[in-house]
Amino acid sequence: MDKKDENLPYDPDTLRRIQEHPCFSQDAKHLFGRCHVAVAPKCNIQCNYCVRDFDCVNESRPGVASEILSPAEALLRIDEVVTKMKHIKVVGIAGPGDPLANEETFETLKAVHAKYPETILCISTNGLLLPDKIDELESYNVKNITVTLNAIDASIGEKIYSFVEYNNKKYTGREAAELLLRQQMKGIEEAVKRGMLVKINTVYIPGVNDAHIPEIAKKVGALGVFNFNIIPLIPQYKFKDIVPPTPQEKAHMHELCAPYVRQMRHCQRCRADAVGMLGKDVQGEFGCGGCSGKHDGSGGGCSL
Repeated sequence: MDKKDENLPYDPDTLRRIQEHPCFSQDAKHLFGRCHVAVAPKCNIQCNYCVRDFDCVNESRPGVASEILSPAEALLRIDEVVTKMKHIKVVGIAGPGDPLANEETFETLKAVHAKYPETILCISTNGLLLPDKIDELESYNVKNITVTLNAIDASIGEKIYSFVEYNNKKYTGREAAELLLRQQMKGIEEAVKRGMLVKINTVYIPGVNDAHIPEIAKKVGALGVFNFNIIPLIPQYKFKDIVPPTPQEKAHMHELCAPYVRQMRHCQRCRADAVGMLGKDVQGEFGCGGCSGKHDGSGGGCSL
């Protein structure tokens, strides 16, 4: 937890979930690590910047993993990681799809909570199913939640999402953006009400949502989220020709948003199977299915 937050009135469990989680405390990134287990391949929305894929350890971005694990394999991976790395305090599920759209997520959470009840369990989600699944998350003591929220105006959201699938129905255009936004707002509000620590990820997409980002920060700050993370666009898929923001532009955006909500400025855009300290990932030491680590540079998988 940052020193300026030391005197805030958190209960001991919440303090621990801040102080030992490298995404919720800049100080924690120097002391504690996390283990992401890639058990969630399916996604229920299609973002125009997202490519979910399998690769080797040389590529580091959200939405990729070297292999998909079953819940049983994930527990074995966690056993191995925590045995070798005592500073791992967080087990997270961040994809490569949306965790809440995969039943394997909940099987994994149940198993980890039973075996490692003191471990901080963390979920990253697009928020579509958060209102529907929040009771189950709470039952496994999942209290650190990241929601990717790229717009609070459906006219902007419809430029970012190709489709949304909910209750066995596919939505597109404005209707899809409105549905997703309703669910995101409902889920964020409910999570905050239950005392969960909520981090918001917003992808900074020049020419699409850049002028809108301070409004997102203002809205989520008023809702009581813990911190706000601005992620520069990685150009790919339908947004492959957009020039991403510079570090200076990102820093300026943080300053515009800082009056409304605590800023996370140290994000490393983690993979779905990241292991170790932020920026010092060692997931290649725990698998990759015999892959030698060579990569063809195409952004789309192993060269072997």
